[in-house]
This record gives sequence, structure tokens and C-alpha cells, in this order.
Amino acid sequence: MTQNKSGILALVGACTVWGLSPLYYKLLAHIPPIEVLAHRTLWSFVFFAVVLMVQGRLGQLRTALGSVRSVLVIAFASLMISINWFFFIVSIQIGKATEASLGYYIFPLVAVLIGVVVFREKLGRLQILAVVLALSAVVVLTLGLGVAPWIALILSFSFGLYGLVKKWLSVGPVVSVTAEVLLIAPISLSVLLLAWYQGHATFGANWRDTGLLLFSGPLTATPLILFSAATKRVSMATVGLVQYLNPTLQFLCAVLIFGEPFGQWHAIAFALIWTALAIYTAGTWRQDRAVRRAAMASSGVATTRM
Repeated sequence: MTQNKSGILALVGACTVWGLSPLYYKLLAHIPPIEVLAHRTLWSFVFFAVVLMVQGRLGQLRTALGSVRSVLVIAFASLMISINWFFFIVSIQIGKATEASLGYYIFPLVAVLIGVVVFREKLGRLQILAVVLALSAVVVLTLGLGVAPWIALILSFSFGLYGLVKKWLSVGPVVSVTAEVLLIAPISLSVLLLAWYQGHATFGANWRDTGLLLFSGPLTATPLILFSAATKRVSMATVGLVQYLNPTLQFLCAVLIFGEPFGQWHAIAFALIWTALAIYTAGTWRQDRAVRRAAMASSGVATTRM
């Protein structure tokens, strides 16, 4: 199997796990979301630490937290991913999985906006049109439903800011995420100890819930490891395209399995978002092709000169 094919399979696997994860969190809907988040954080740390230990890279964790700057950056990343995880869990429990999927559809366009604001990146006409359509979708939902899609906005912006600070880290994704959950682990442990002290801790109460909570570790870690492996083997344009599988599966779970309402305002907003993503993807593919052509041309010139 070629590197590209194995990368695509890993990418599809990661996005499929993420996309179907609402089915898992729906099984935990009777447990307070803060408690679910605490277990997800702790068992993710255990799983990641074991992976790094097996790989002989546990020492890189100390390197990642070796300076005040790194600790502050990782702490901010930890805050953003915790907010993202918490509101995703909440969205499933309160019947807002459709809005959660909208958030992950919007995320690539939020990332574009962050790039403009923080890195002064210039947008092409297609990218500007895609962003305008995404903003229009948010306005349509706000006016049509009488309330802004707060969960979608929180999920997309928290994940966008998370991606932003990750650019400032020199360590790999598995090491950085391990450091992130390590920093938040004391808070998570405090939440679980408080639940136990108050007599309503879920862990250990029955085999079903205990097993499901333990499973949150590999469920969180496995797709991230697959995604990390995939990004090293396929182009970023391919990564961007296949990633839409995640919110698409979330959307299908919400509407077809959970039976969440999907009215005319949702239809208009999602149509605008899907159109925006199609335009954005076309622009990204065009840019990627132009870069590759330029690289091939410069390589040809260099070869001719030799």
C-alpha cells in the first residue's frame, strides 16, 4: 500500500470516529457533562502517556513543558480544547447535535478569519465569498430561530483558537495533547473527587457506565493518532476535503438517529454553509495545484541549469 493510500485510510478512519462520536456521548447523557469531561481528560492522559512510553518518547513531555512560554501556550491550548470538548458533550445531551455539526462545518472558515486577523493573511476572492456566505448562514439562523447558534460559534472559535496556539508549539501533536490533558488533569481529578464526596459519582456505580467512561480515553486518542499519521502522508488540500466527513456524519447522527428538528431555517443556513465550503475547497485546491506547478517549474529550471 502506498503512503498516500495509507494516509487517506487513516484520515477517513479518524474522521469517521469523530463523526460517529455523538452516538457514544448520547449513551452518557444521564451523567453531568463536567463529569464526562473530567473522565475524558484523565483517561486520555493515561492512554497518551502509555503510547509515549511504548514509543520511548515520554521524555519529550518534559521538554514540551520546559519553559514558562511553553507552559503558558499549552495551558491556553488546554483551556480551548476543554471548552470545545465540554460544549460538544453538552450539545449532545441537550439535543443540539445538529448545531454542533454546524460548528465544525464553520470551523475552516473561522480558521481563515483568524489567519487574517492574527497573521495578516490575504484572502482571494473565492475565500472572501466563502466567509461572507458563512456569516450569512449565522445571520439567517439567528433571525429565523430568534437566537444565535451559540454552540456552533463556541465550538468553531474554540477549535480555531486551539489550532492557532498549536502553531506556536514545536512538539508533535501527541506530545502536545498529552501535555494539555496533564495540565488540566488536577482540575478534572478535583471534579471527580467532589462528585465522589457528594455521593453521586458515576464511576464504579455500574459496569456499563464505568466501561463507557474508561473508553473515553482511547476514543479521544485513537483518531488523533490516526489524524497525525495521515497529515504526514497526504496533502493539506486532501486533509481539508476529507475532514468534512466528520461534521457530515455528526449531522446525519443528529437528524436521522437522534431525530433532532431540521426546519427551513436550518435548511437555508446549511445550504449556505455547504455552498461556502464548496467554494472554499475549490479555491484551496486551485491554490494547492498552483503551488505544485510552481514547484515543478522551478525544479525543471534548476535541472536544466545543471
